[in-house]
Amino acid sequence: MFNKLISYSDAPEKYQITVQDPASSTVEGMIFFHDYLLLFLIIIAIFVFWMLYKVVVDFDKEVNKSPEIFTHSSLMEIIWTILPAVLLVIIAIPSFALLYSLDELINPEITLKVVGHQWYWSYEYSDSFKSSINTGGYGFDSYMISENDLSPRGAFRLLETDHKVVLPVDTHVRLLVTAADVLHSWAVPSFGIKIDACPGRLSQGSLFIKREGFFYGQCSEICGVNHGFMPIVVRSVKPEVYLEWLDLMYNNS
Repeated sequence: MFNKLISYSDAPEKYQITVQDPASSTVEGMIFFHDYLLLFLIIIAIFVFWMLYKVVVDFDKEVNKSPEIFTHSSLMEIIWTILPAVLLVIIAIPSFALLYSLDELINPEITLKVVGHQWYWSYEYSDSFKSSINTGGYGFDSYMISENDLSPRGAFRLLETDHKVVLPVDTHVRLLVTAADVLHSWAVPSFGIKIDACPGRLSQGSLFIKREGFFYGQCSEICGVNHGFMPIVVRSVKPEVYLEWLDLMYNNS
């Protein structure tokens, strides 16, 4: 069980408490900032607990029969005012850089439109990524595969879909997310993506996948009785494989 607790994966594991294996540079930045921030939290926690210990020990009535008279210390007030401010600046600088990178959209070669419905997802490929054909907006609906229809091996309960989103690696992808009925949220932990899907509003996000694989997510907004049955499956492939798949899907549609 201990290995499960600290294992990395592209899908959730039983008893897992760590983050999923990152598949994009944004998630790598989030993990770095998490570890960076944790260092300051540990130092602050040690100092605070040491201060509490000193207060309990040194100010015990059995140790000090008569209370000490405290004097005003301007130097101490300056230190405990400036030091937290400096720490906040040190923490804020990388956090602003990460926040800016999450909103940055660099010359997207593919536009994937995501529409949330009760209770499934619809996808539309607006750009053909240098393909020889014009997709004209090729799209499909993606439904969860019921437990009775799952293959006996290698399938995840409540996470598999009948149609998977296929995207190329090492490619800048623009995500356009909206909803047709109620609030939804398109979220894939391995990508560091969680974009709210609001009716009548088009939300934008960016995605850059660094490795091939299958990545799983779910709707992260309570959208109704079947909220827990809106899984997301993204398959990342090499660009040439993506082009072959796109041409095949367009010709068969």
